[in-house]
Amino acid sequence: MAIGGALLRISQTLIRALQLCCAIVACGVFAYFLAILAQRDLPVATYVRAVTGMSGAAIIYTAFAVLLTLCFAGVAFLGYLAIFLDICFIGCFAAIAYFSRGGARGCSANVDTPLGNGPSDSGASPRLGTACRLNTAVFAVSIFAILLFILSAILQFLMIRNHKKEKRYGPSPSNNYTSGPGKTPFWKRNRNKRATRDAELATAPGTTGYGRPSHETGFTDTTMVGGVPEPKYGQPGYGQPHGQTAHAASTNYYQGQSNAATNY
Repeated sequence: MAIGGALLRISQTLIRALQLCCAIVACGVFAYFLAILAQRDLPVATYVRAVTGMSGAAIIYTAFAVLLTLCFAGVAFLGYLAIFLDICFIGCFAAIAYFSRGGARGCSANVDTPLGNGPSDSGASPRLGTACRLNTAVFAVSIFAILLFILSAILQFLMIRNHKKEKRYGPSPSNNYTSGPGKTPFWKRNRNKRATRDAELATAPGTTGYGRPSHETGFTDTTMVGGVPEPKYGQPGYGQPHGQTAHAASTNYYQGQSNAATNY
């Protein structure tokens, strides 16, 4: 796997683990409030049940998301589903932050908690001040969880794109026979281009492997008989036996050379 994909997967896994911790804190605190209210036979507000349910669902989702990120990171269908659920849980934790906003007002005087309202030092165990601080913790982790879900949605989209990019390229020497496009070091790029140009030049018509123009085939050994050019079609001596051909071709060749010298 490419380094970029590995970093995305590790980062996403850490973020999912932090989301799981935030969900556990919120669910644990409000489950504790539910238990205290049930023990004292006090009425339970609807929002207390709602916060407990939403944070519990977040625990289930983030636990599965950690496993899916480790095993199926970048799969398009699962990735887009995760983005959709991330957006949904952004809304869930925004609601949790709203319901626990009483903890953001301070816990030193009169407080507003799921266990009741009044002075912070009043109430049976736990006192309202303690309940207020627990409520503050839920408010803080819910805000942090919103940021984490926004970041995880962005990373999930990047993982999908990275996975699609790696699928376009099969294993090859350029990427060490792994998935992904691979990158050529800068000190080898010019060398590769020069080698490719030399190979193309070597196969070009009319040239040799060293870039030198080849001679016309009439002057090569493939058409020489006894050091004399073999006559071609339409020339005197063409089609005669080997000895006669050589003699005729030799006579014609030297006559041509003599006439050329005389004319010159």
